[in-house]
Amino acid sequence: MLTALGCALLAAGAVALGTGLADQDQDPAPPGIAAHPSPGSPSPGTPSATPSPGTSATAPPPVLPAASPTRLTIPSLKVSTSLERLRLDEHKALTPPRDPDEAGWYAQGAAPGARGPAVIAGHVTWNGAKAVFFDLARLRPGARVEVRRSDGTTAVFQVTRLTQYAKNRFPSLEVYGNTPGAELRLITCGGEYSGSAHHYSDNVVVYAKLLDDADAT
Repeated sequence: MLTALGCALLAAGAVALGTGLADQDQDPAPPGIAAHPSPGSPSPGTPSATPSPGTSATAPPPVLPAASPTRLTIPSLKVSTSLERLRLDEHKALTPPRDPDEAGWYAQGAAPGARGPAVIAGHVTWNGAKAVFFDLARLRPGARVEVRRSDGTTAVFQVTRLTQYAKNRFPSLEVYGNTPGAELRLITCGGEYSGSAHHYSDNVVVYAKLLDDADAT
C-alpha cells in the first residue's frame, strides 16, 4: 500500500486515492517535529483522550452542514490561503495544488465542518523556496485552524496532535477513516529529502477537531 503525498490515501468510506505532492524541492529544509519522533509517534504535549472533569463523555461532537471551503487560516503560523479543489487523476492520484503558495481541499471527501475527516494538503517547498505548508510541523496541540466556508460561516478547529509518519508505514485508516464528528487533516511532506528520488521520506499530519460555538469564541 502506498501512502499520502505521493501515496494512496484512504478517505471516508474507505475510498482509495493518491496524491502527487511528493516531488518537492530540497532547500530550504522544512522544520522537523520536536525531538524527531519515530514514525507514528505523536508530538509532545498531545492531550489525553480522557474527558476532563465536568465534560460529558457522551455529548455528540459538533458538526456543521456541508459547505465548500474557500479559505484556510492558521493564525499561529501566519498562514492565510485560498483553497484549490483537488480531485483524483486517471491514476487515482490526488492532483497537487497548482500554486505552491496555495493549499488544496480534497473535494470528493468531507467538507471542513461536516462529519468526517476533511483533507487539506499543501506543498512544503517548491523549486528551492518555502511553500504554503513550510512551517506546518511547528503547529502544537491547542493551536486554532480556521476554515472560511461558502455559506458564510467559519469552521474553527483546534489541533489535537501532530504526527510524522514514514511514507512506507503510513496508517491510512487512522488518518482517513470515518470519524463521529467533524475533523480536519492538514498534510504535507517532511523528513529527509532524497535528491535522486525527488521526494521526502515522511509525511507530516496535523489532526484537528471542530470546536463548538462556545469554545470557538
